[in-house]
Amino acid sequence: MIMIFRLIGESFRFAWDALRQNKLRTALSLLGITIGIFIIIAVSTGVDTMRNKIQSSVDKLGSNTLFVQKWPWIFSGNFPWWKYVNRPEPSLRDYVALKDRMDMAQGVSYEVSANSRTLKYRSNSVEGASLNAASQEYDKTWDLEFQDGRYFTENEGKSGSPVCIIGAEIAEGLFDGEEPVGKQIKVMGRRVTVVGVFKKEGEDMMGMSQDKNVLIPLNLAKGIFDINNERYNPQVTVRGKENIALEEVEAELKGQMRSIRRLKPGQEDDFSLNKTTMLSNQLDIMFGVVDIAGLIIGGFSVLVGGFGIANIMFVSVKERTNIIGIQKSLGAKNYFILLQFVFEAVALCLMGGLLGLGMVYLLTLLFTHVFDVEVILYLKNVAKGIGWSVGIGLIAGFWPAFSASRLDPVEAIRS
Repeated sequence: MIMIFRLIGESFRFAWDALRQNKLRTALSLLGITIGIFIIIAVSTGVDTMRNKIQSSVDKLGSNTLFVQKWPWIFSGNFPWWKYVNRPEPSLRDYVALKDRMDMAQGVSYEVSANSRTLKYRSNSVEGASLNAASQEYDKTWDLEFQDGRYFTENEGKSGSPVCIIGAEIAEGLFDGEEPVGKQIKVMGRRVTVVGVFKKEGEDMMGMSQDKNVLIPLNLAKGIFDINNERYNPQVTVRGKENIALEEVEAELKGQMRSIRRLKPGQEDDFSLNKTTMLSNQLDIMFGVVDIAGLIIGGFSVLVGGFGIANIMFVSVKERTNIIGIQKSLGAKNYFILLQFVFEAVALCLMGGLLGLGMVYLLTLLFTHVFDVEVILYLKNVAKGIGWSVGIGLIAGFWPAFSASRLDPVEAIRS
C-alpha cells in the first residue's frame, strides 16, 4: 500500500514536470479534456438544476393527490382528441357524490378559476390576478401557509359569506404596507372582506404560485358566475389519506367516478385522473434526452483529449527510456513501470478535469450573482467529472504504459 502511494506521488510529480517543461504541448493536449469535461458537467448541472426546480413545482401539487379533469395532462402519439372534446366537465354533482362515497380520501374539493381579473381597493388596483373559488375542504387537499389572517370558517363557507384570501403580491399592490385583514376589496363588481393573506412563495418554473391568487368560497362564487361552465376550468381534487397508497386511492376514485357517471363495464372512461407522477415521468424522459445529447457532444471533445494524453505519454516514454532501463536493471517489475505511467496519465487527465469543473463552478457563480438565476453544481456532477477524468486517463495511458513496461532493460539503457 505504501508503494502504491509512493507511485501516485511520483506520478503527479512527473505529470507536473511534463506540464512545467512543455507548457504549450501539455496545455494543448489537456484542452480537449478540459473542454469535454466542461461541456458534460455544464449540461448535467443545467439539466439537474432545471429539473429539480420544475420537480419542486410539481411537488406542490401533492404526491398523494389526484385531479378529476376533462383532459389528461399527457397525450399519446395517436391522441384521439375528438373523444376528449365530447367529454363532460367535472361538475358540482360529481363532487358532492364523491365527497359522500370516498373512504380513502383525506379531503375532496371542487375548484374553479377565472384568470386575468382586476382587483380594486380605493384608488389602488391590481391587474392579472387569478380568481379561484373552492369548496370548504380546499385546505385539506392543498397545503396552505398564511403570513397573515386565517382560512374560511365552516359558516363562511356554507353561507357563501363575502370573504376572500389574497396572495402576498396582491396585498402589496393594493394596500401599500397597510394591514390587509379586515379591509374590503372589489372582485368582479362585488365587495369582499379580506380574512387572510397567503405566505409569499415567489414565481417557480411552472408559474404556480399563490402570490397573485384570490380565493373565495364556492357558495359565494355561485352568485357571481356559472361554476359548472367549462371556461372556468372546473376540477375535483382528491387527496388520499397518508397511510394509503396512491394506487389504492386511484382505484377507488376511478370506480366511484364510473359509478357516478353510470358507465357500463367495458365502456371507456369519460374523465381523466391526473397525478404528479405523470409529469415526473415525462420530465425524466425529456431531461434524459438532453443529458445524452450533452454527453455525446462532450464525449467527442474528451475523445480528442484522450488522444492528446496518449500522445504525451508516448513522448514521455520515449524521453525516459534510459530511466526505465535503469529502473528495470535495479529490479523494478513490469507492473511498477506500468502503474507509474498509468498514474501519470490519470494525473494529467485529473488536471484537465479539475480545470473543467472549475470553469463550470465559475459559470454557476456568474448565473447566480449576475443574471440572478440560481444554478447549483451538485456533488454528484463533481464526482461524475472526476470519474470521467480518471476513466479517460486509464484508457489513454494504458497502451503507452504497457509498451514502457515491455521494454528490454539493456536496449533501454543504450538508447
